[in-house]
Amino acid sequence: MTTPRYQQASRRFLVQARAGLTAGDLIQASGKGWGAAAQMLKAVAEERGWEHGRRRHLSRVASRVRSETGDRDVYRWFQVAESLHGNFYEDQMSAEDIAESLNDVQALLARLATLLNWV
Repeated sequence: MTTPRYQQASRRFLVQARAGLTAGDLIQASGKGWGAAAQMLKAVAEERGWEHGRRRHLSRVASRVRSETGDRDVYRWFQVAESLHGNFYEDQMSAEDIAESLNDVQALLARLATLLNWV
């Protein structure tokens, strides 16, 4: 995929995550929240020529962005997104926790988008 397609997928997944949360489908909300973060990290990685084909690569992307920008929130928000990924399988988070996590994912997307000149 291309950087713009990753960006579009990221935005679409965040909308779907919020819709899932509203509908009470916490598992889907969690999965789509993770997907939104993953796709935007892939957009950044694609633009920079970094590996992003495996989940472990996404952690490296978040770490590299933190190093590049000095923004520690990027990695923290990535870890929040990873907790959503885990919740997709375990279904242990409350709706309130997922809502807060989706807010962090939204902040992550906004921050990463500035690196891509996408607003």
